[in-house]
Amino acid sequence: MLSASYTTVLANLLYTHSREFVGIYDVALGWFTQVNPVAVQLLGYASEAEFLADPDHSLRSPPWTSDEWRVLCELTQREGHHELDAIIRRHTGEPFPAYLRLTYFEAEGRPSLLVCLAEQSPLQRAERALAHSVRRFEAVFTNATIGIIVCDKTGSIVSANGLAGELFGYSQPALLGQRIEVLVPGAAGRRHEQLRKTFNAQPQVRSMGGHRALQGQRQDGSVFPVEVSLSYFYLDEELYVVAYVLDISRKKAAEQELHDQHQQVARLNAELEQKVADRTHALLSTLEQLEKRGQELAQALAAEQELGELKSRFVSMASHEFRTPLTAVLSSAALIGKYPDGDQQPQRLKHLERINISVNHLNAILEEFLSVGRIEEGKVEINPVAFDLNTLLDETLADVQSLRKTGQTFVRQVACPDPFWLDSSLLRKILVNLLSNALKYSGENATVTVQAACHDSQLTVSVADQGVGISKEDQTHLFERFFRARNVSTVPGTGLGLYIIARYLELMGGTIDLQSAPDQGTTVTVTLPYENHSAD
Repeated sequence: MLSASYTTVLANLLYTHSREFVGIYDVALGWFTQVNPVAVQLLGYASEAEFLADPDHSLRSPPWTSDEWRVLCELTQREGHHELDAIIRRHTGEPFPAYLRLTYFEAEGRPSLLVCLAEQSPLQRAERALAHSVRRFEAVFTNATIGIIVCDKTGSIVSANGLAGELFGYSQPALLGQRIEVLVPGAAGRRHEQLRKTFNAQPQVRSMGGHRALQGQRQDGSVFPVEVSLSYFYLDEELYVVAYVLDISRKKAAEQELHDQHQQVARLNAELEQKVADRTHALLSTLEQLEKRGQELAQALAAEQELGELKSRFVSMASHEFRTPLTAVLSSAALIGKYPDGDQQPQRLKHLERINISVNHLNAILEEFLSVGRIEEGKVEINPVAFDLNTLLDETLADVQSLRKTGQTFVRQVACPDPFWLDSSLLRKILVNLLSNALKYSGENATVTVQAACHDSQLTVSVADQGVGISKEDQTHLFERFFRARNVSTVPGTGLGLYIIARYLELMGGTIDLQSAPDQGTTVTVTLPYENHSAD
C-alpha cells in the first residue's frame, strides 16, 4: 500500500501535468478553489490567481442559471459522477465545444466536485457522438422488450438480442449463424425461403402475415403464436433484414378467453331471451285468456241484461196485448147473457163476432211467440214447393181482410206468370206480416200497394202503405225483438213481426229493405232466390 506522502506527490503530479482542465469546485462557495495550469491556459487567464478571483463564476456560454447549476450539482452528488457536452466560454469571451466530467467528493466535510474539461475537435465530437450512438443502440437492442433478429440477405442470423434467444429457446450465441427458417415451423418454413427472396427483391417496412396467423418454432420443436414486423438497412451496400418478434401467446389466450366469454354471454343472452320470450308468450296467452274471459263475461252480462230487458218488455207487452182481447171476450160474453130473447139474435151475433176476432188476435200473438221460439231453437226448416204466386197472394189478402179499416183498399201488380219453387208457407207468413203492418199503421181510406216481379231466379215483393211512417232513428232498431217505434206505442203490437220476417229471410237466403219517413208511409221490399218449376 502506498504511503500518504507518496500518494500526495503522485496526485500533485497527475493534477499538474494533466493535459485536461482539472479543478476543485467548492459547491457551497460556488466557485473553484484550485485549478491546474492547463485550466488557466485553456480559459485564457494570466494566472491561477486571476482565474480564482474572476467574479463571473460561470464557465458555460450562455451561463448556467443558478437553478440549472444547482440541479446539475445535485445530479452529480446523487449519481457520484456525471458527464455532458457543453459550450465553454474563455476569459476573452470566445466559446468552444468541450466535454465535461464531474465527480462528487467531500473534503474536510465540504461538498466538492472534481471538474475535468477537455476541448473537443470536430473529429473528437464525431467520434464521441458515434460512441454515444453505439451505446444507445446497444442499450435499446439489448434491453428491448421484443425479440430482435438481424439476418443477411441469405437468411443467416448475424445478430439477435437476449429476448429473441429466450423466445425461441436458444442461447444468444447459439442463434448466430443459424438459418432464419429454423425458427419457422413445418410447411411455413419451406415457403419462407421464397418469401424471403421476394422481400429481398423489394424490401420495405411492413408487418408479416397479413390475415394469416404466424407461428414460431422453439429449439425443442414446440410452436407458439407470434407477431412479426420487418425493417431493413444497408451496410457497405449489403442488405440486412431486421425482424421484430413478439410472443402473443398471452394475447391469443386472452382473445380465446374473451371469445369464450362472448360465446357464454351470447348463450346466456339467448337463454335469457328465450326465457323472456316464453314468459312473454305465457303472459300474452294469460292476458288473451283473461281478455277472452272478460269478453265472455261482458257478453254474458250483456246477454243477461238483454234477457232482463226482453223479459221486462215481454211482460209489459204481453200484459197489454193479452189484456185487450181478453177484456173484449169477457165483456162480450157478459153482454150475450143480457140478450136472451130470440129477437135479440143480431146483438148476440155481434158480440160473438167480437169474441171470434179477439180469439184470433190471441192466436196470432201466440203464433208470433211460438215462431220466435222455433227460430231461435233452430227448428224451422225450409221446404220448397212449386206454387203460383197469384194464387198465394189471393189467399194472403183474404187472410187479412178482417184487419181492413173503413175505406182501405189493396192495389196489386204481379209480374210472375209461371209457377216456381220456394217455401210457400214461410213466404205466406212474411206477406201476412207485411200486409198486417201496412193496414195497422195506415188510416181509413188508405191504399196498400203490393208489387211482385220475377227475374233471373229472383222474386222481389214490395208492400207500400200510406201510414204514419218511421223515423231514421227508429229504423236502426226495427228488426230487434219487441222493438216498437215511438210514434206507434199506442197501437197494439208485439214488436216481433219484422224480427220474424228478417230471420225467415235469413233462412231462405233473402234480403229485406225498408224505406220510410214520418207521415209519408213505408215501403218494405223483400228479395228471395227461387228455382224454376221447369228445372225440377
